[in-house]
Amino acid sequence: MRTTVFIRTTAIRVAAIAALAAAPAVLAGDPPAQYAASCGACHAVGVAGAPATGNVEAWAPRMEKGMEVLVASVRNGLNAMPPGGLCNSCSDEDYADLITYMATAQ
Repeated sequence: MRTTVFIRTTAIRVAAIAALAAAPAVLAGDPPAQYAASCGACHAVGVAGAPATGNVEAWAPRMEKGMEVLVASVRNGLNAMPPGGLCNSCSDEDYADLITYMATAQ
């Protein structure tokens, strides 16, 4: 079980790094400090089904769930996103700021 989780997590990280190298995103505004080191790895280009940063249409159904639900999803992990969303030092407020940034048109 641990091996499967490790392989999946490693594969996601490798895919995210490769996607960022192949298609760097240019975003408007100043992202929260943790974005580049955590969320941006997958959300900058929509790796593994992650809604891309700034894609309001992709984020709309998620935002309808409410911020509390979205923060819980980040904290606990969801689908390919690991628990903490690669930012294990983030607070719930940090997660909310990051979600708001990503869900806003860039």
